[in-house]
Amino acid sequence: MSQYRNPLSPLRALPGKGAAAALTAAVVGLTAAGTAWSATPTAAHTSSTAARTSPSLRTCTVSDLHLSMGRKEGAAGSLYWPIRFTNTSTTDCALRGYPGVSVLDTAHHQIGPAATHSGRSYDTVTLTPAHSASAVLRTTNGPVGGPCLRTGTYLRVYTPATRTAILLPAPWTTCSGVFQVGPVNVQGVF
Repeated sequence: MSQYRNPLSPLRALPGKGAAAALTAAVVGLTAAGTAWSATPTAAHTSSTAARTSPSLRTCTVSDLHLSMGRKEGAAGSLYWPIRFTNTSTTDCALRGYPGVSVLDTAHHQIGPAATHSGRSYDTVTLTPAHSASAVLRTTNGPVGGPCLRTGTYLRVYTPATRTAILLPAPWTTCSGVFQVGPVNVQGVF
């Protein structure tokens, strides 16, 4: 359950054009709201010994990682969904930057363009065995300012600095032409 109150709930009481203008103003503020949102409360409480910043460690490979989806959250007209990267190897490894993410249908054909980067700065994240970091996906919470694409069945994820994709079962619908991904981090932020 999200600890955030829906900032758009007062709009239900506004009649006619007032609600549309207020909704437009709220949508413009989505980016600012998204950067403050914490994707997974547990990610924010990750021990600094489990996942830490380190500039000189081998890069995690696809064989080092298990990918899974966190819990979807909504805030300020956006939908956020973290992709978790868990180190399943027996040694430390590092991730730095943004994963590549695209939506696929059941036949593994891409739906719409790949996710763009959120623009947030990032550091190298060191994952000790059995610990996780995440990268948060974002779209609008429905057709706000544009239509929704058809719902995909999988996410194709390229971990940072790799050219091998992992298919992750995850129903995702991109709406309003907004499909972004944040960098891998341990704070659970977009």
